[in-house]
Amino acid sequence: MNTKRRKFFLVAEDIMPEAMVKTVQVKDMLARGEANTVHEAVNEVGLSRSAFYKYRDLVFLYEEEGQGRLITLSLILEHRQGILSAVLNAIAQTGGNIITINQGIPMSQAAHLTMTVDVKNLNGSLDDLTDNLQKMNGVRKAEIVGYS
Repeated sequence: MNTKRRKFFLVAEDIMPEAMVKTVQVKDMLARGEANTVHEAVNEVGLSRSAFYKYRDLVFLYEEEGQGRLITLSLILEHRQGILSAVLNAIAQTGGNIITINQGIPMSQAAHLTMTVDVKNLNGSLDDLTDNLQKMNGVRKAEIVGYS
């Protein structure tokens, strides 16, 4: 069993081998639905399928990997109708995109909620977001507990 940790590097596109750059292009085409199969996409960019499969799990576009764009919010919400909906709408109105939601069963008329939010297109700062959530009627607590 190989327990050696991999090292990762952030490298400019202009010094990367062409096969790696084209691998990222193929992955992008597949993700956006511009090609239906790997065969179609590699033919379009001029890359062999073997080169694609060699690099596909090893090379990524930095922006796509979400560096610094996902946050985990922890909230305590009062157990009243419409509060969660208001929180979700407030996040959406600021440009946040909710990725996951995990809400516990209400106890003592309050429920704990954690959610992962993509804040890449956020209008304003993270402090503004948490301050605005904290000020909402029915929100007892709102804080960022993680970044990824």
